Amino acid sequence: MQNRNIFNLGCLLLLISLSGCTDTSKEEIPSSDSDSEIHENIIGGDVYERPYSPSFGVTSAKVTIVEFFDPGCESCRAFYPLVKDILSRHPEDVRVVLRYATFHEGSETVVRMLEAARIQNIFIPVLESLLKDQQLWASHHKPDINKAWDIAEAAGLNLVSAKEVMYSKEIDQLIAQDKDDIRSLKVKKTPTFFVNKNPLPYFGQKPLYDLVISELKK
Repeated sequence: MQNRNIFNLGCLLLLISLSGCTDTSKEEIPSSDSDSEIHENIIGGDVYERPYSPSFGVTSAKVTIVEFFDPGCESCRAFYPLVKDILSRHPEDVRVVLRYATFHEGSETVVRMLEAARIQNIFIPVLESLLKDQQLWASHHKPDINKAWDIAEAAGLNLVSAKEVMYSKEIDQLIAQDKDDIRSLKVKKTPTFFVNKNPLPYFGQKPLYDLVISELKK
């Protein structure tokens, strides 16, 4: 991750007190026997991290932060500078894994957009642009996905190529597996963090950093 000051920290302080974005979705995960081969390629790892999960930092890190994340969630946006700061402070000892929790309307489309960006090797620029300009597209009652596309395109996303791959069976299965793991772990809001598979004792900036430091000292 780059440019730790990408967001205004005043926004972080304003939003950090939020209790998180709660899952209001009722969608069931589709299943299909014809997709079993793709599913077998997706299902490695465990409920905390799958082989496809975006991750940042060295694989040998002592501490792994797993964040269940919704690109339309204000609290996720608020925590993002903190997570980057932790990585920059402990570049050899901490890594971060993102899991998708599409609790807000429109977020699943944006996740598909992010996965298309990952295929194009521009995941971080698109992610950071969508978070930086989240207020332009992510109304929870009426998200403007066209604006999200505009933001992603300005960050370098090839829209034609993205729209060709975003509804692939692989991305369908990826999203379905994340939903399965959300249910298994009883994740109800975003962001939800696990540090070396330990949940935060309570929600907030300081509990996250304190738990990281505690695990580093072990």
